[in-house]
Amino acid sequence: MRRVWVLFLLFAGVLALSGCGSAPPTAINDVCSVFSQRSGLLRNWYADARRAERRYGIPVHVIMATVRAESGFKGSARPPRRKLLGIVPWKRKSSAYGYSQALNGTWDQYKRETRRFRARRGNFADSVDFVGWYHAKTVQKYGTSPHDAFTLYLGYRYGWTGLRRGSWRNDAGAVRSASRTANFAQTYAMQLRNCR
Repeated sequence: MRRVWVLFLLFAGVLALSGCGSAPPTAINDVCSVFSQRSGLLRNWYADARRAERRYGIPVHVIMATVRAESGFKGSARPPRRKLLGIVPWKRKSSAYGYSQALNGTWDQYKRETRRFRARRGNFADSVDFVGWYHAKTVQKYGTSPHDAFTLYLGYRYGWTGLRRGSWRNDAGAVRSASRTANFAQTYAMQLRNCR
C-alpha cells in the first residue's frame, strides 16, 4: 500500500511540474528572469539557447529576442482565427505555431536538413535550435552579421525571398517589429552580462 502512495505522489508531482512549465514565464523583458524561471531538473532554457548558439553561431540574445517577439515565450502560440461573417471562427491566417512561430513548410525543411525528425515546435529546445538554424542560413545567404537582430528578424518574418526583394520596406509594421526585436536583443545582451 505504501508503494502505491509513493507512485501516486510521484505521478502527481510530475503532473504538477508539467502544468507549471506550460505557462509562459513572467517578466519576459528580463532574460535573466526568463532563464531563472526555466532552469530546473527537467528543463534548462539557458542551456538550450547556448547549445543553439554554439551550433549555429547566432548569439543567445538574438535567438531569445526573436522568440520573445514571435511568441512571447508561449509554447502553444498561434495566429488568431479569422472570423467568417464577422462572428464564426474560421481558418488561421498561417500555419505558424509554437515558441518560434515556424510555418509548416519551413519547419519540415529544418527537420530534413538537420535530421531532427522528432523536433516539435511546442518544445523550447527544438524551437531555439530552429531559430538559430534559420538565422544562420540568413547569415550564409546574405552576409548578414549574426549580431544584426534587425535584419535577421526581417528575414525571419518575410522569408529569405522577401528579405532579398526588400518587400518589408513598404511595411511599417514589419519595420517596427524588427526595431523592437533589435531593442530586445540589445537589452538582453546587457542583461546576460550580469546574470551569468
